[in-house]
Amino acid sequence: MVVRMFFTIFAAEIVKILDMKKTFLLIAALVAALSTLMAQNTSGTTAAQTPQLFLPLTFYNSVAHDVLALDGNPSEVSKALLAAYLKRPDLVQASESELRDDYAAPAEKIAVTPAPAPLPTVVDVSAPIEPETPDVDVEVTKPNFWTFKGDGFLQFLQNYVSGNWYKGGESNYSMLSSLTLEANYNNKSKWKWDNKLEMKLGFQTSRSDTVNKFKANEDLIRLTSKVGLQATKHWYYTLQFLAYTQFTRGLKANDRRTYSDFMSPFNLNVGLGMDYKMEWFNKKLTGTVNISPLAVNYRYVDRTIFQKNDTEVQWFPSRHGLEDQRHSLVDLGSQFTIDFTWKMAENISWKSRMYGFTSYKRVEYEWENTFSFQFNKYISTKLFIHPRFDDNRQRDDHHGYWMFKEFMSIGFNYTF
Repeated sequence: MVVRMFFTIFAAEIVKILDMKKTFLLIAALVAALSTLMAQNTSGTTAAQTPQLFLPLTFYNSVAHDVLALDGNPSEVSKALLAAYLKRPDLVQASESELRDDYAAPAEKIAVTPAPAPLPTVVDVSAPIEPETPDVDVEVTKPNFWTFKGDGFLQFLQNYVSGNWYKGGESNYSMLSSLTLEANYNNKSKWKWDNKLEMKLGFQTSRSDTVNKFKANEDLIRLTSKVGLQATKHWYYTLQFLAYTQFTRGLKANDRRTYSDFMSPFNLNVGLGMDYKMEWFNKKLTGTVNISPLAVNYRYVDRTIFQKNDTEVQWFPSRHGLEDQRHSLVDLGSQFTIDFTWKMAENISWKSRMYGFTSYKRVEYEWENTFSFQFNKYISTKLFIHPRFDDNRQRDDHHGYWMFKEFMSIGFNYTF
């Protein structure tokens, strides 16, 4: 029904512009083609298959190809159009190419449909995703909690006085060497173990001493070991071991007698207490303070006889506070140790050690001080001041129980 109405309107328009006779013949041909198409439409063919019938009469290139094809089965539309082309060529208004150019939409007006956005990828999160990583060589290094350091120096002192110097005097020469080694363990958690070995040996000679060509003016072997368990940031529960003796014999000027020797005496102190770590003045002053309320002092003397004179001898250990016929002494008491280094200026430092022990019957105290003036990396001068108090010794008429030692030297210094 829609097709018939459309065809009627189309025919009316053609009648207005063409004469009746010509139009009648064209309409007759189109009606015949339309009747055939309508018949085909009832069998399933749609009107959309014949768009050429509803446009202005146009010459289509496909019409001749369809009619003259070898299969011999041209469509009714092609037959109707070919009849119109042959009988009324004057009614043809345009060609197929002209119609395409006239009715084609400008390129700029053609809407371009954007490509659809890609659908999101669905990932199964139930299965673990393992990232792809390149092969890397991994080297596991065991941490090293040990630190090692040390320093040493060799100092000289020379004094020359001619024999006819108007004020008198005596020429002398002296030498002092020292080596300090440290091996410290700290696991950065709770435990630390500090070990320090100090060795000092010095000699002097003078013209007035006709008996001894050389005699020791400094002689020390001392080992300090502390095992600590951290209690707070700066305090440690500490067990301290302190052992010291000397290298060689201790002599006096123009005297052949031996006043001390290796293992005569030998001292071993064990103290249980607390250790405080000092870091003051922006770490320019560093050191430790050890307080041991419970301490044991063991003293051993190997030598036996001290020749007081040509006819009289003395039990050697008794000169070091031991009873006659005994080589060892054990005292219970308390002790403290303060050991610090203060870098007072760029080239000036003060190293100090204070030690005290008391058995509540006797007191032993010493204070070692070393002032270093560094000229450069290798040259320095040092001032040693060492007071000592020991009331277990024989009292001196001038100094009492106090003893002093001091000297100044210049020489080589090396720290590692």
